Amino acid sequence: MAPTVSAARLGVVPIHDDSFDRAESLGRASAAGAGTAEPAKSPDYFVTRDGVEFAGTHLLVELWQARGLTDDTLIRRALREAAMASGATILFDHFHHFGPGHGVSGVVVLAESHISIHTWPERGYAAIDLFMCGGCDPHRGIPVLRRHFAPGSVQVSEHRRGLRP
Repeated sequence: MAPTVSAARLGVVPIHDDSFDRAESLGRASAAGAGTAEPAKSPDYFVTRDGVEFAGTHLLVELWQARGLTDDTLIRRALREAAMASGATILFDHFHHFGPGHGVSGVVVLAESHISIHTWPERGYAAIDLFMCGGCDPHRGIPVLRRHFAPGSVQVSEHRRGLRP
């Protein structure tokens, strides 16, 4: 049997957010008094846009000539604010700083997926993923990232995840 490592030992601190519980309960139809024994179907949060159904929008964001790429506190704040601006529900986050003058890697786990970052401060470069499903719009997080990192250049590519073959 493989050893287990607790979330607390890894530095992961779950954040309980009642809005997630409310969102989940809103997605469940009540079977009480409905005269049927069938369980209520939970929504799967797939998106339909332009007549196409898919799991969610995944933005790959590249920041060049960016600032603050060694500041794990700034990075955490920026990613959490980007998640909130996108309409996402934050479950928890975890960031790792590789030492003085070095980069940061981190993730904000969302009920709707995730935002992650990897920074190369020696190159002024950050690679950021914003992947969200449901009613979230990851594009609304980009102005937040611009404000926090003041990049000279931003490249964004969009991918629709979960398209059926």
